[in-house]
Amino acid sequence: MNHNSKEHQNIEWKESWREENFKWICGFANAQGGTLVIGKDDHGNVKHLTNAKKLLEDIPNQVRDLLGLMVDVNLHTKNGEDFLEIVVEPYPFPISLRGKYYYRSGSTLQELKGAALTKFLLQRQGKKWDGVPVANITADELKNDTFDFFRKKATKSKRLKPEDLDGTKQELLESLQLYLEDEKMVKRAAVLLFHPKPEKYVTGAYIKIGYFENEADLIFQDEVHGNLFEQIEQTIDLLFTKYIKAIISYEGISRVETYEYPREAVREALLNAVAHKDYSGGAPIQIKVYKDKIMIWNDGQLPDNWTVSNLLKRHSSKPYNPDIANTLFRSGYIESWGRGIEKMINYCLEAKIPSPSYFFEASDFLVEFRKDIYNEEYLSSIGLNERQVKAVLFTKANGKITNSDYQELNKVSKRTATNELTELFESFKVIAKSGTLGAGVYYEIMGQ
Repeated sequence: MNHNSKEHQNIEWKESWREENFKWICGFANAQGGTLVIGKDDHGNVKHLTNAKKLLEDIPNQVRDLLGLMVDVNLHTKNGEDFLEIVVEPYPFPISLRGKYYYRSGSTLQELKGAALTKFLLQRQGKKWDGVPVANITADELKNDTFDFFRKKATKSKRLKPEDLDGTKQELLESLQLYLEDEKMVKRAAVLLFHPKPEKYVTGAYIKIGYFENEADLIFQDEVHGNLFEQIEQTIDLLFTKYIKAIISYEGISRVETYEYPREAVREALLNAVAHKDYSGGAPIQIKVYKDKIMIWNDGQLPDNWTVSNLLKRHSSKPYNPDIANTLFRSGYIESWGRGIEKMINYCLEAKIPSPSYFFEASDFLVEFRKDIYNEEYLSSIGLNERQVKAVLFTKANGKITNSDYQELNKVSKRTATNELTELFESFKVIAKSGTLGAGVYYEIMGQ
């Protein structure tokens, strides 16, 4: 292919959008990143791109669904003709397109196979705990039902080729990179994901759930065993049938059931705990449910030099267990790399409950969800007086409250309003103070 000198290693020009362009995006992500320009020929001349506006919307969604990547797609116009630029960031761990790995080298795109693929995977992942081989386990010992479950989910997610899904258990493990050809052994990740009893090989690979009246009083509890797919399904099922209440309301004459916590947010937190847990530590994942909050704890490590604030910003994904994370992604459990926390926050905001809190200390990683505590019963139970309860509910309904609103609402003096509002944000921490001094000060619901 005769490439104009302007087109170099990090830019590729294509006249139109084709299915094979996903390979280029995958290749850039696995190399140094790059830009794919749609609507230019080999010489850099702009060609007529009829469906540019539609592609602007479709491409980011398709790339996310197939590769799990978030790419920026920009629309440009030159001499009245549209063209698109797709900007791909380099990724810190291997990205595959339906189970195949591509790499941009020079001005060519290569599919990595055999020794080159092994070398690339090892170099990119380092030797991670979940990638270590386990002796004396064959694919036959792994659970048929779990493979069937995975095949169903992966067929729906379209993140593996149909022929890979139709193969034997052994072939499916190979296409998921869960089998080490040289050692003729399965990886630890395969045992955790597909074995009927992974705890025979990995201590503490289960989940504990407890309902607590307070820190000391455990009212009832459950343990969830089995492989990771079974743990995820059973834990979500248990939480939303036994631990988390449904709140019944009516829209007109229709009965509406909403849960105290958004199911998707809790599922996302659980998936994060499963994918990022340090399984060498031997402690189970622990979920504590209280009347006003849920805490999900796992033994884990953040990437080097990261703090919780890195997690809250848009970040590339650095899974602690890349092989487990990759299989969860292929199955459609994980929607895209590095977006879990952002999604949890959005689900909570949509459900009108406070954003989750994250804590990390030593090797303890904790996510805490607080339910909508802004109801009369709960607010009275923690010691708010009637005026304060009324004011908090007013704030919830109107988005904010000022000192003069408080005076008018409760027919009290400015001094009483100031004292009682101060108590609400300093002692009870149910509202937050915003705005500048004096008349510009207002209060909002905490965490909204």
